[in-house]
Amino acid sequence: MDPVSLELPHTLRGPQATAGYGPTTRTTQPIVTGTSVVAFKYKDGIMMAADCLASYGSLARFRNENRLMKVNETTVLGVSGDMGDFQHMKHKLEDVMTHEYDMDDGQALGTKSVYKCLSNIMYGRRTNINPLWNSFIVGGVDGGERVLGYVDLYGTTYMADSLATGFGKHLAVPILRRRVEGRADEITEEEAVAIMDDCMRVLLYRDCRAFNKLRRAKVTAQGVEISEPYSLATNWSYAESIVGYGV
Repeated sequence: MDPVSLELPHTLRGPQATAGYGPTTRTTQPIVTGTSVVAFKYKDGIMMAADCLASYGSLARFRNENRLMKVNETTVLGVSGDMGDFQHMKHKLEDVMTHEYDMDDGQALGTKSVYKCLSNIMYGRRTNINPLWNSFIVGGVDGGERVLGYVDLYGTTYMADSLATGFGKHLAVPILRRRVEGRADEITEEEAVAIMDDCMRVLLYRDCRAFNKLRRAKVTAQGVEISEPYSLATNWSYAESIVGYGV
């Protein structure tokens, strides 16, 4: 029994014992956050990327975070938003995967099932007015079919050939619509990597919460691969022509 309960009369032990600490509250805004995730389909599967930064407000505080999660051998998850809420979701998905493994029935959850599970969790939290402050992209290969879906804190869900979260919706999606939409079946892995690097480079230039250290994931029929952190080549010389830049 905790010390607070020992000091109180028997009638005040239990939930009432902590009433003096205030009412039950909900998170009203994210604190430590990650920015954009970008993903799209290509000929062999799914390509996804996110940088390694978790910002504490405007401070670039945590610089080696992994915002790409391997859910199982066919599915990868990318996250934007509150990193604490992401950790909570990560534990829930790991519990689901463990339960599925313990069933030992020879069946495995496919990407569509993971997407549906994630959608139900997010919509349930939103309905209870206690949302997880995240936007997720789920990508994978399910029975030979490439699956790419989006879920946010409102429980909004949709699928597309190319997706992005955060500022990527404004800065990366136009690039993806021009270079990916209608071409997903003919894009090679080499071209997919080049497209992804171009998107992440634009985000680095334009999004002040972006960071030049990122991970890239790909999902194919052979499984999930998440790269080690790497940096992009950049060119800031164009900024010299902007009025007010430098001296």
